[in-house]
Amino acid sequence: MHTQQDLYKNKRIIYTAQSKHFYFAKMFVCKYTMEQNGVPLNPFNIWAYFMNDIVDRDSVRCGNNNIIRIADAVWVFGPISNGVYNEILYALSLNKPLKFFSLGSSLEDIEPVDITQLLFEECVSKDERDALKMSIQSYAFLN
Repeated sequence: MHTQQDLYKNKRIIYTAQSKHFYFAKMFVCKYTMEQNGVPLNPFNIWAYFMNDIVDRDSVRCGNNNIIRIADAVWVFGPISNGVYNEILYALSLNKPLKFFSLGSSLEDIEPVDITQLLFEECVSKDERDALKMSIQSYAFLN
């Protein structure tokens, strides 16, 4: 049970990045983030899937980038798609803390993963995969 004071507790704002192929798991991602004392800003819960294409997709991408900018950290769930790839690059450019997690069909499938365990969708090239892993390693080393 929460006290009245708990309702005003300052928590980390977490941008939760995930592939459209795991759209169904958006609530698991949010629940997991909340259980870790974070406040999830999940783009699928904010915009649905590109607002059902009633606006230009770049407007939604711009919105996501603004959310990444104000978030305290970016957490990546599941395989990395080309959209998530770009969100990670942007987060790195802003020096945002990054964490990576597995994702599946239940809450129990979410576990932290090391960068050596990162999975990528086919749309992300091998060169992009290798460059991203190197960037993440360099970033982790410096921070």
